[in-house]
Amino acid sequence: MRPLGRGALGRLAFHPWAGNAQASKQHYQDGASGSTRTTRVTARKHGSVTVTDMPSLAPRIDTVPPSGIRRVFEQAALLQQSGADVTMLVVGEPDVPVAAHIGDAAKRAWTEDRTDYTPNGGILPLRQAIQQKLLRENRIEVDLEQIWMTIGATQALFQAMTLVLSPGDELLVPDPGYTTFTMNAHILGATPVPYRLEPQHGFEPDLDALEASITERTRAIVVNSPSNPLGSVFGEETLRSILALAKRHDLWVISDEVYEYFTYDTRHVSLAALDEDDRVFTAFSLSKTYAMTGVRVGYLVTPKGLGATMRTTQEAMISCVAEPDQYAALAAIVGDHSAVRDAREHYRANLQVATEVLDAAGIRYNDPKGAFYLWIDMSHAADGDVAEWALGFLQREKIAVAPGSAFGRTGEGWIRVCLAATPDDLRHGLGALPAPHAEHAQPWDNRSTVRPT
Repeated sequence: MRPLGRGALGRLAFHPWAGNAQASKQHYQDGASGSTRTTRVTARKHGSVTVTDMPSLAPRIDTVPPSGIRRVFEQAALLQQSGADVTMLVVGEPDVPVAAHIGDAAKRAWTEDRTDYTPNGGILPLRQAIQQKLLRENRIEVDLEQIWMTIGATQALFQAMTLVLSPGDELLVPDPGYTTFTMNAHILGATPVPYRLEPQHGFEPDLDALEASITERTRAIVVNSPSNPLGSVFGEETLRSILALAKRHDLWVISDEVYEYFTYDTRHVSLAALDEDDRVFTAFSLSKTYAMTGVRVGYLVTPKGLGATMRTTQEAMISCVAEPDQYAALAAIVGDHSAVRDAREHYRANLQVATEVLDAAGIRYNDPKGAFYLWIDMSHAADGDVAEWALGFLQREKIAVAPGSAFGRTGEGWIRVCLAATPDDLRHGLGALPAPHAEHAQPWDNRSTVRPT
């Protein structure tokens, strides 16, 4: 049985405001009601200024946390604009080109004027190709009505959360975890509840602690394997335990499998392949796999029986993914995958380069089994505020890294480095990291996923 749970499918209300290119907005709290008012300050010709009191935005919008990754990235971009040479290891952007046959397919679609609306779920050949891929590679058998093309995995995740969360519900999210899990929950008026992923558990969940965090308001749990930012890959036993927990408590499971193709000496297991109760939504993406992040194509695989609901919500949200982008996705999925294999080996080689630098300096890190990130312990240097440390490191060394606290409180003291870079950039960037003093060195079990100092 899929979860019946409390309340209907989640509803999402937007309260947008519109302004011109010169408009800016300020928020202030209405002391009487607590509602957020919006003030628009509009600059007009001849220097005069008009201040207009606007309708209130939805109060939950102010609860959405800003991205700590973007904070560093934007400061790095400003330094680059001023002429500084910045080593960018902060964002998860593949550094390999898109395969030629994918670009050619997109060009043909434009040349042949394939620029119309498509069915909400996507063009039939693409959904059929994904259906075959899911069976062949993920061991998931689905109907076409369970496959829905989305604008990246970002929309797929948001769509899944929109379907299962109502205001006031709780969503279990990994900590450290991808930032939009928490942001989406806040936008929907739900409460993200973190479950810790720590080195003593191999950066997999402590299942007893996870179950203890479930309340009568919990509606779903988010699972991300391979993990961004950790690079950990959950084993099949852990995944089965999560599904059993979800069944005991009547929860939905939302599985983010964006990095499915990038694993190292281990096998990626899809949660839906183990699901016997129709409770798993799975978000997939073509962005990282095929180095086409700007094309914005992903897909959501739903439990059975949601076709009519998905058509309605998809129509309301995006109508459909752009037709040329879908033909590019089709070429990616059915075409030659040698570029994907080459990218995986490129990231594996970069991982070797990076870990050699860190090992020589005695810096601890998680030994990743997937994705293309390195999770590095900087607690000896961060002085309890790794976000500020990362900004200072950027200003001093002109090297941009993502602060671990951007991914949750458990990430305090850690940084994430993207391995999609040149070996020279990795040597330069990681070589500048401060090494721990002897008093900070701690013994680590060599069987742990965290490399010892």
